[in-house]
Amino acid sequence: MKIGIEGQRLFRKKKHGMDMVALELIKNLQLIDHKNEYFIFVKPDEDSSVLKETSNFKIIQLEGGPYPTWEQIALPKAAKKYGCDVLHCTSNTAPFFTNIPLITILHDIIYMESSYSKILTSSASTYQKFGNIYRKLVVPRVVKNSKKVITVSHFEKNRIGEFFGIDNNNKLDAIYNGVSEHFKPIANKEELKRVKDQYHLPDNFFFFLGNTDPKKNTKGTLKAFSDFLKQSKSNHKLVMLDYDKTELNKLLVEIEDTNLINHIVLTGYVVNTDLPAIYSQCDVFLYPSLRESFGIPMLEAMACGVPVITSNTSSMPEVAGEAAHIIDPFNPNEITKAIIKILNDDVYRISLCEKGLERSKQFSWKQMATDYLKLYELIEAEHSKKIKA
Repeated sequence: MKIGIEGQRLFRKKKHGMDMVALELIKNLQLIDHKNEYFIFVKPDEDSSVLKETSNFKIIQLEGGPYPTWEQIALPKAAKKYGCDVLHCTSNTAPFFTNIPLITILHDIIYMESSYSKILTSSASTYQKFGNIYRKLVVPRVVKNSKKVITVSHFEKNRIGEFFGIDNNNKLDAIYNGVSEHFKPIANKEELKRVKDQYHLPDNFFFFLGNTDPKKNTKGTLKAFSDFLKQSKSNHKLVMLDYDKTELNKLLVEIEDTNLINHIVLTGYVVNTDLPAIYSQCDVFLYPSLRESFGIPMLEAMACGVPVITSNTSSMPEVAGEAAHIIDPFNPNEITKAIIKILNDDVYRISLCEKGLERSKQFSWKQMATDYLKLYELIEAEHSKKIKA
């Protein structure tokens, strides 16, 4: 069987959630499948060493312009050229016109939901707004055309099923994401110091993976941290990744605490392999998002032995189980109280860390890849049966 996998952004230097999921999928398929033939379609970029060809995995670098034209024109043309029996699109969208059976990973449909549309558009960047418009136009048709639509949690599966009127489990299913093996407690003092020095980490800090996407609840987190400092007189800092200082200052004006900038450390972009050393040095990992389809960072933090605060909304309770402190993300005061409880209650903090370590073990990239391999074979068998008939 010839399997095409879309990985347009895998070679870009600054990878994000969906990119890492696609990368882990491919790497784990390389470990477990030495029989089928794979074609990985990527757009040329500077980080080409992140993925290596093997005897049955060929990397195809495709030019093709911006995301829409690459996806709608270059990708299906290449998949046809290489005779793919299945085309697996990993990033929420897929080509309109192709006769090749499609598997589409629909990580979420947040951009389709009216209840979140105001939140998502109020402070989204121009790039994010364009991406949401493109997905709104493309996704309904992609869902209709796909042989299989896969999402990453049962919460999201239910939302997609309700939204698009899909009551057929043969069409729609959920396959969990995993946790990479390098996420574990780091005890090596030299490694901890290297990362601390490189990213200018303070001695005592909370870790927050906020960005300009409104669903990350950066404003609410900043308000909660501001209130924590006022109530506790603590010397803790808030470490944030890859956040624009100008945008941050705007939020600080909105929460009426511009002095909070003196208690925030902006690291810039952090290489994925350096994250475990940051998790391992933080006192609490903050993940109070408004809406998530899964929440990989929660599991990464748990795997590193760190207490996690997360939300009672969307998929987060499903993924966290009983291994995190659950709060209402729309109420910053609950976040503040959660931080104080974890810092002041040693028994509770240790319990969260222990539960988190066990919870993270239940999510595996190898299992995810195994589930997709079964899916490829099922679709190929169904397609072959249909052709013979």
